[in-house]
Amino acid sequence: MASTTLMNFSVKCEYALRAVFELALRSGGEPVRIADIALRQNIPQKFLETILSELKKSAFLESKRGAEGGYMLARPAETITVGQVLRSVEGGRTGRATLETGGSLDFFWERVDAAVAEIIDRTTFADLVREWRDRQAQLVPNWEI
Repeated sequence: MASTTLMNFSVKCEYALRAVFELALRSGGEPVRIADIALRQNIPQKFLETILSELKKSAFLESKRGAEGGYMLARPAETITVGQVLRSVEGGRTGRATLETGGSLDFFWERVDAAVAEIIDRTTFADLVREWRDRQAQLVPNWEI
């Protein structure tokens, strides 16, 4: 069953998270080409170029020019949280910007926003990589009899 979310982030934000995740996965000090990130994360390359440029301006990424060039994390994945990247891409907002305020359930939605903020602010890209790798290891078939 597919999960749903109360949060409403842009496609740009989703792609930014995927790009940083991909770079965190491959954080060996070597730059990763834009084309490789786009292919592995299924992101349109032209759109990705814009996103990576913004993430570089926000000091999440560094780039290297030339044949061996590409992008890499500007600092360790343990120090970059999902919340930091979301706020950078979304212009500071991480709440339910699409819902009107002043409703009778605002007190409830404020609690939801606070809970989500707590999760995204304590989850680093190193955490995501670790969890992703653990899940991948569980998918490997065991042929022992």
